[in-house]
Amino acid sequence: MRSRIGKLRRGGVFLRKQLTHSYEDIISVENLLLAWREFVRGKRRKRDVQEFQYRLMDNVLELHADLQNKTYRHGGYTHFKISDPKPRDIHKASVRDRLLHHALYRQLYPFFDQTFIADSYSCRLRKGTHKAINRFCSFAYQASKNNTKTLWVLKCDIRKFFASIDQKILTTILQSRIQDPDILWLLRQVIESFPPTQDIPTFSRMLECPKGLPLGNLTSQLFVNIYMNEFDQFVKHRLKVKYYIRYADDFVVISHDKEWLAHTLRCIEEYVQEELKLKLHPDKVSIQTLASGIDFLGWVHFPDHRVLCTTTKRRMLKRLERLFEASLQSYLGMLQHGNTQKIQRTILAGQK
Repeated sequence: MRSRIGKLRRGGVFLRKQLTHSYEDIISVENLLLAWREFVRGKRRKRDVQEFQYRLMDNVLELHADLQNKTYRHGGYTHFKISDPKPRDIHKASVRDRLLHHALYRQLYPFFDQTFIADSYSCRLRKGTHKAINRFCSFAYQASKNNTKTLWVLKCDIRKFFASIDQKILTTILQSRIQDPDILWLLRQVIESFPPTQDIPTFSRMLECPKGLPLGNLTSQLFVNIYMNEFDQFVKHRLKVKYYIRYADDFVVISHDKEWLAHTLRCIEEYVQEELKLKLHPDKVSIQTLASGIDFLGWVHFPDHRVLCTTTKRRMLKRLERLFEASLQSYLGMLQHGNTQKIQRTILAGQK
């Protein structure tokens, strides 16, 4: 399958909508200060944040000057692990670099969000898991003709999602939307900062085809959506899939035709491997009936109801042992989205 990223042309002109913001819009002192206001929320007690804030204007002006003179270089990362619930590697950048991430995000997100499909729900304003699972139920109801037809669901997961993003392909996708060479230079500074490549010659980095984005950068959330938007567009406009939902690296396709889903899966596997250099997780690909229960975004979905999946339930009960009343009310609010009367009674009984 020939690569089509950045090659949709008519008369030599790109059909893709182009970013209109300038490099100065991103690096301006005004944008940096607005980005700081957003970044600092909930972080004022952090020592590194307090140290940066102590000389805030000096630090902002210094960052602006480095960006203006093109002497800016992204720093390294502090690595640590979390369980959420599975183990994840988090890479935390310095306050200075995270401020830049927010400045980039403020200018780029509104533009790129307009290019995404409606049924991409991860890390987007007015989206999220609740809307994704409600959309799943709506699609299931439509596709099954009001639960009168057997419904099949193709469920897939990308293997090692963030670690597998091809930096060269990501850069090519960004170039198809952004013409300003200075903005592209800055984006490469962020992208190529991970994994650390300072001591490796540029030519060698090109041969190695660096992969991965840090799970911890605000920009990474946007970059993976830009990357997977290529796949979303392929599914919607090339495969003509009507009932499709994606949340980060999890996605589902719904149909009453099992054989069509099997064919669609083969097309999907070919595309993600050849075009995006990604792989589906072999243990997390399935085609099952909705009646058998589909585990999607922490809930097991059935034709007429959904229940909390076992792993989510266990994690929630474990956390509630040490959480206070506000968290309890938050969980109870979440549980109202499904058939969870029994688990609600269990939680409330444990608080007495």
